[in-house]
Amino acid sequence: MIRPASQPYVPALAAIHAAAFPPNEAWGEEAISLQLALPGAFGFVDERGGMLLGRVTLDEAEILTLAVAPHARRQGIARALLEAARKEMVLRGARTIFLEVAEGNVAARTLYCRFGFLEVGRRHRYYPNLADALVLRMNIP
Repeated sequence: MIRPASQPYVPALAAIHAAAFPPNEAWGEEAISLQLALPGAFGFVDERGGMLLGRVTLDEAEILTLAVAPHARRQGIARALLEAARKEMVLRGARTIFLEVAEGNVAARTLYCRFGFLEVGRRHRYYPNLADALVLRMNIP
């Protein structure tokens, strides 16, 4: 079940992020707390092991991070989190959503493509392992 996640959820969000990403890429409690405190920021958590942080500024939105713990993957959690975020972003006036994804993350890229995101840019050597990040955009009708 997906529910809004605010500051009291920070430890749970950080635990999910740590399970989903390598140690040098995982966001700790402080980073997640700071992201949630940004103007326009929001979060969602799925108790099965998924989390998403997003932000809306004027008519543009960004998926800051999306993580699903390995034991919870392939259950539709990421898709449900994305849909919840899209609805929240529309309510907040967003017309465009951006996100970044590692070029080698085929599963995530496939999900984002199915969701309607298109590649619009690249950040060379963006991640700690020096992988490129693809910048994706989805226009909201």
